Amino acid sequence: MSTFAATGVATAAPLTLRCPASSSYDLTVQPDRLVFDRTGPAPTRVVMGRSSLVTDGTPVALNAEDQDRVALFDRDLRALLPRVRRVAGHGVDVAVQAIRDEASGLSLAPATRQLLDQHLATDADALHQRIDTSQSTRDWQGDAVRQLGDQFAADLGPIVAGDLGQQALQAAMNGDLDTASRLRDQAADLATTLQPRIASRLKVLQPQIDALCPSIERLAGLQQGLRDAQGRPLQLLDAAGR
Repeated sequence: MSTFAATGVATAAPLTLRCPASSSYDLTVQPDRLVFDRTGPAPTRVVMGRSSLVTDGTPVALNAEDQDRVALFDRDLRALLPRVRRVAGHGVDVAVQAIRDEASGLSLAPATRQLLDQHLATDADALHQRIDTSQSTRDWQGDAVRQLGDQFAADLGPIVAGDLGQQALQAAMNGDLDTASRLRDQAADLATTLQPRIASRLKVLQPQIDALCPSIERLAGLQQGLRDAQGRPLQLLDAAGR
């Protein structure tokens, strides 16, 4: 989750935000403040309270208008996060269904299907919990949805490939070389295409991601006019060139 978690949902190809948005800061949400950190350039640490602002340890003098901007930014960002979590949670559900659909077209043994369902449920529950409890974008470094697809593929791919490989070996030993070849091809295809297929199915999230844009653009507008303790314009969020 980058750009305060929103673009983390969107950045998994082929998804894009309709309103281009980015942030060089990591965000940590605390009960009484928002903390933005980055390695550089300055300010490298911005702490925003409900109506206060501190940059690199120095309080910023805010007039009444700027206090209102800070308070609204804090309020609107906190209101955006549950919506982002819902989109990410929907992404988990879509990925799980995509894997189930892929598995339904394979000749898997009943025991393998049961094991697959168990692992899917465990992984999905863990990801839902991670999404629901995350308070920092550090939990979602890089491409959040690609991480989701990679986790499913890494955990579940070997289960399916192992079953197909065993069936292929048995078919070859029985002299059914055509079936053995088909099963080996299925296993190889799954290993290379499962994650891209999951990503393709996640396109269904695009309208939900686009619906975040007005809130992101409003946040970008609220930061306009805010400056750090050295008088430099504060750029926590870059949205559509703002």
